[in-house]
Amino acid sequence: MAAPHSHRTDDWWRDAVIYQVYPRSFADGDGDGTGDLAGVRARLPYLAELGVDAVWFTPWYLSPLVDGGYDVADYRTIDPAFGTLAEAEKLIAEARELGIRVIVDIVPNHVSDQHAWFRAALAAGPGSPERELFHFRPGHGENGELPPNTWPSQFSGPTWTRVEDGEWYLHLFTPEQPDLNWAHPAVRREHEDVLRFWFERGVAGVRIDSAALLAKDPALADFVEGVDPHPYIDQDELHDIYRSWRAIADEYGAVFVGEVWLPDSERFARYLRPDELHTAFNFNFLSCPWEADRLRRTIDDTLAEHAPVGAPATWVLCNHDVTRTVTRYGRADTGFDFATKTFGTPTDLALGTRRARAAALLTLALPGSVYVYQGEELGLPEAEVPLDRIEDPMHARSGGTDPGRDGCRVPLPWTAGAPWYGFGSRPGSEPWLPQPRNWDDYAVDRQQADGDSMLALYREALRLRGSVDGFGDGPLTWLPAAEGVLAFARSDGLLCLVNLSATPAGLPAHEELLLASGPLDTDGRLPADTAVWLRT
Repeated sequence: MAAPHSHRTDDWWRDAVIYQVYPRSFADGDGDGTGDLAGVRARLPYLAELGVDAVWFTPWYLSPLVDGGYDVADYRTIDPAFGTLAEAEKLIAEARELGIRVIVDIVPNHVSDQHAWFRAALAAGPGSPERELFHFRPGHGENGELPPNTWPSQFSGPTWTRVEDGEWYLHLFTPEQPDLNWAHPAVRREHEDVLRFWFERGVAGVRIDSAALLAKDPALADFVEGVDPHPYIDQDELHDIYRSWRAIADEYGAVFVGEVWLPDSERFARYLRPDELHTAFNFNFLSCPWEADRLRRTIDDTLAEHAPVGAPATWVLCNHDVTRTVTRYGRADTGFDFATKTFGTPTDLALGTRRARAAALLTLALPGSVYVYQGEELGLPEAEVPLDRIEDPMHARSGGTDPGRDGCRVPLPWTAGAPWYGFGSRPGSEPWLPQPRNWDDYAVDRQQADGDSMLALYREALRLRGSVDGFGDGPLTWLPAAEGVLAFARSDGLLCLVNLSATPAGLPAHEELLLASGPLDTDGRLPADTAVWLRT
């Protein structure tokens, strides 16, 4: 186990490349159709060769998997579908031997309805100490038949569920994910103990799910659109919680990344003060359309909101909740919004792939740290999952109109021509989500043999990012450029140009072309939807 480090100054996280593993879909080590820790351990050399600094695991805890593992039944136990706690400890140690740190996901806003605390609360009844750990309330109406308030759900559907004794409990997500009462000291103590549990096992950091939702208005006042403060988003009490967490992380030299969706940049930055979270996800960049002006404004806004607190920005193109980049960039609307997801959206995958290659170089050239979702380095498109195989509750709770998030969670292809593309499942044990029939060209082994593949581009980009001065944390200076072209300088003579216009663009004077996302024109100009790294 790792010993605490009281005065550690390692700031690797300021410019790290962090790879997101969705365990169910990465690799299947025991052949049962579900990805697992054995599968990840076997593929650690792949991640080392890719060149990532850390791996972030979405929840691997004991869970009924109603919401992809974000319904946690026990934070100190690995779900048997993934393996054992001993295997997790081996994985953390083996990754570290390869120079890869491990970040785990903590889900503090809610637990599973199968969690021991919630089962005890149901059994104990109204007015019991066990129910004080959650938000149980009597209903409104003549017989308590109406929910306690009108709060909107983070998913579709209601936020309150009535139990047999007539009380209601709050769940901002599914009914199987009851919200914890963060005003209760036992809830705080439990999560601080959970942090120590994982830091003791060598975990280098924690990603905090739904980080801005924990604290609730104690009066449970109705939500009114446009009226501040919001009753359950960004409550001031959150900052005291995260200051106590930061003190624990500092003992171990561990870091936090918060999932913080906030439109107010000043309030967003408060979470990144030196005694709170180290970093937070940058969702504005992730959802930004492939448009030069919009991207530049998003980059500027991101850097500006981080500057006052000295925190590095984070950049990400896709994750386990979002339409895959090559698909999104191949559509008429290249942005992302949960509210606009529909079936049957026309997609030009060749265009999307070209843009995704350029976006990879753009992202990896920006100041701060970068997250890469598994399969992005393979250029995987969003898979079309048959209706009878969709598992994501967002689909069911929308009445079937929302395709859900399973299309970006389909198991990875490792070997062309092999059963299940080498994912690892035995014959007769089909992967938990079906893979498309035409994924041979996306398989890792085929891309490893192709110097022009998406995987080759990512590997070379990460190699350069780790070996050439000027990348990572530090200043960015915009350069004059034609309309639709993003051009900026980093330190040590490093330049990045991205052509989002429809016409080729000239390159500035330079000594060396380090990397291009696609071939240049015969006259040396930068084609549309292409990016390049130069050194002057």
